[in-house]
Amino acid sequence: MRRVLLALLLLASPAWAQTAPAPPSQAQRDLERAFEALREAPDERGALAAEAIIRQVWARQATASVALLINRGVRNLRAGQPGDALEDFDAAITLSPSLADAWHWRAQANAQVGDRVAAAGDLRECLRLDPRHFPALLSLSRLQEEAGDFAGALRSQEAAMAIHPYLPGGNERLRDLRRRAEGEEM
Repeated sequence: MRRVLLALLLLASPAWAQTAPAPPSQAQRDLERAFEALREAPDERGALAAEAIIRQVWARQATASVALLINRGVRNLRAGQPGDALEDFDAAITLSPSLADAWHWRAQANAQVGDRVAAAGDLRECLRLDPRHFPALLSLSRLQEEAGDFAGALRSQEAAMAIHPYLPGGNERLRDLRRRAEGEEM
């Protein structure tokens, strides 16, 4: 009887095993180290090196087919064809809905076609998937600024700068948004 009970216990998956967090993947460990290096960077050069590693890890998270779709979408965006880019990013998200970068790129395409509501929704999803996605925070800040929400734009810029203190042009933009947000309150 004890053997049967032991066998059942070994075969059964306890509730705690189902809710225990999975050990971090190599990509997650690489991201943690890169974000730590970004926070602790002594200067802009060090921060840009850490940022490059973060972007590489984000890019490696995509499968080959999703990476192909994203790269084609980015080319279409840069060629001034946001409608075509949207199709590529839609397909990438269908294949990999948990890839934050795909949501960020689709937000860029939605913004270019003038759909600010869809762009904001995509940015929210990107940030839900990866709250440290500083490019999404910068994009959100720009959307908020365009909508006249200078206080919101300031908060988003501050959040991006807390993650990446050496954002190129970040301090100047922060000063400008702070001035505009405070001017709005007066």
